[in-house]
Amino acid sequence: MATKAVANLNLFGNPCTPNSSQRGRRRAAPNAPKKVRVLNIIRCSSLSSSTAVDRPWKVSDARLVLEDGSVWPAKSFGATGTQLGEVVFNTSLTGYQEILTDPSYAGQFVLMTNPHIGNTGVNLDDEESRQCFLAGLVIRNLSISTSNWRCTQPLGDYFAERNIMGIYDVDTRAITRRLRQDGSLIGALSTEETKTNEELLEMSRTWDIVGVDLISGVSCKAPYEWVDTTDSEWEFKKNERDRKRFHVVTYDFGIKYNILRRLASYGCKITVVPCTWPASETLKMQPDGVLFSNGPGDPSAVPYAVETVKEIIGQVPVFGICMGHQLLGQALGGKTFKMKFGHHGGNHPVRNIRNGCVEISAQNHNYAVDPASLPEGVEVTHINLNDGSCAGLAFPAMKLMSLQYHPEASPGPHDSDPAFGEFIRLMEQVK
Repeated sequence: MATKAVANLNLFGNPCTPNSSQRGRRRAAPNAPKKVRVLNIIRCSSLSSSTAVDRPWKVSDARLVLEDGSVWPAKSFGATGTQLGEVVFNTSLTGYQEILTDPSYAGQFVLMTNPHIGNTGVNLDDEESRQCFLAGLVIRNLSISTSNWRCTQPLGDYFAERNIMGIYDVDTRAITRRLRQDGSLIGALSTEETKTNEELLEMSRTWDIVGVDLISGVSCKAPYEWVDTTDSEWEFKKNERDRKRFHVVTYDFGIKYNILRRLASYGCKITVVPCTWPASETLKMQPDGVLFSNGPGDPSAVPYAVETVKEIIGQVPVFGICMGHQLLGQALGGKTFKMKFGHHGGNHPVRNIRNGCVEISAQNHNYAVDPASLPEGVEVTHINLNDGSCAGLAFPAMKLMSLQYHPEASPGPHDSDPAFGEFIRLMEQVK
């Protein structure tokens, strides 16, 4: 960004003598009353070094340098240092804490298009995973106060405790337009004065997120049982709560807690396993179904996960969400590709082709399945209405279904939740 200096700017003008810009204007009538502007003159004196005080406002102390060469001065909050990541924009108006704790944002700077962030603070109930996995947060305005009965601490303290970098007072609209035009960009975020813009630019141009295995860094390390259901105060389908009817093995590629809560609320016993868990061990458990979760990054960078999916499909009913959807696409012989700037937000319209209904969905992915590359028998069930990309698949012969968005999220508020009921019906048909 470049700033232009304005020279010889006359802020007040001279009420008695016209300046050059006033010459040639129509003169007032001779008998018209004169208008006099009274100015209060305030004399300021500079402080000596011995009496100087800090400014009562925060000044820019950070920079975001993008790989296209643009430099964005900013003010920091949370952690300090230097961090690299892929910059993506999220169009959600609310739910920033769920976004911060979504493991699918690993390796990325999340830029919020909503200009005002932090006004509701943070609380333990809205966590979607055990920690924040994103590289950093980029926002326009950081709320100076919080006002919510569930708030336990402000966003800045939350970031500092978790060693997450955040910046504000950034022209997020301009960066968003740049990302929409040029696609997602790698950026270097730094609060270190010793690093030059040229050094940060070189760092951003030599770092890449494509082809990197990110799911192994966010997955659990050992199997565990999940028992928590949706809290009763938030549950809207209380008739679904009953005894555990089905055992579902869930592969953790970066799973969000609310996916597990919704499965448990639909009456499932859940065993969560790491991303590297062998398919043979899963089948030994004799599950009624297998869920492949959401997760970060490039599905082509995790061939071991694709092989696991290949070994399981056709054996038991399967449900894939986000990364799980992409892995299913590859396991079926299809191809995935990197989108220009991906889908990130809680307001994406998706049409269910089977019933014609439109769902308002929450999405977070940079890759998509190419439906033209899928074999015969695989059905595209959902279409993203913003760009026509594939948002859902089904393969009835293999008792398989998948979605490219988050059915457990509630932006609609509950448009996509019936997908869990559909998975239950798949398991019922086999059982």
